[in-house]
Amino acid sequence: MRHLSKVKKFHRKRDQREALFRILAHHLIMHGRIKTTTQRAKYLRRIVEKLITIAKKQNLASLRRLISKLPKKSAYKLFYEIAPRYSDRNGGYTRIVKLPLRRKGDNAELSFIEFV
Repeated sequence: MRHLSKVKKFHRKRDQREALFRILAHHLIMHGRIKTTTQRAKYLRRIVEKLITIAKKQNLASLRRLISKLPKKSAYKLFYEIAPRYSDRNGGYTRIVKLPLRRKGDNAELSFIEFV
């Protein structure tokens, strides 16, 4: 039986993995679109869509939850600019566009992740 199969490890310990995806989420929120590997983009989609769902509630508790999970600058941008755009949408806030080229060093598949 395969336990703990929902969490992809990315060859990192838990705190390193959380830091990686916190930074990726910060850059996605600040720039609107980032280029990364496809596997990271698929995992990042889960994280960012949950954060947007939290931000859509538009109350102080949700803002504080965002600040605890993201840098303050990106938490404010998510709460005040991005979440109101998706107030009438039930999920599907991001899209992943696969790129035809691969990364030079390890031939990893690359893709863009961006807001819809």
